Amino acid sequence: MKIKIGHSYDVHRLEEGYNLILGGVKLEHDKGLVGHSDADVLLHAITESLIGAMGLGDIGTFFPDTDPTYKGVDSMKLLIAIKNIVDEKGFVISNIDSTVYLEQPKLRPVIDIMRENISKNINIDITCINIKATRGEKLGFVGREEGIAAESVVLLTHD
Repeated sequence: MKIKIGHSYDVHRLEEGYNLILGGVKLEHDKGLVGHSDADVLLHAITESLIGAMGLGDIGTFFPDTDPTYKGVDSMKLLIAIKNIVDEKGFVISNIDSTVYLEQPKLRPVIDIMRENISKNINIDITCINIKATRGEKLGFVGREEGIAAESVVLLTHD
């Protein structure tokens, strides 16, 4: 059996006038994430960790921020496109473990909804998906609420 591990980190700036979307869930907050797409840092980290595990570069390789096709795109669509490549190459996602770094809002009330969204959209068991959130404790860009970061580790297997 072949085992592949992928890791990724993503960060986006917070500003007023933008939506805050994490794990495909639109959250109520006075600021949102700025990006070429919908700036869902969690889905970007998961997507890129899958790309990395397959040794296929990074998220910009597939979805460059210079391509108007991806302006404002729902990041779940990007994750689904990469999951299709995972399937085509004969890999199975054994697990996804992700952490979101943000001061506010609290994610505990919506983490299971995020897990369900991801599970449903890429057709893997919800028990294979873990999402954690942690605060910046008023330190750094996360603590000052200037941005949100996420990282993800995935394990792929192939017979």
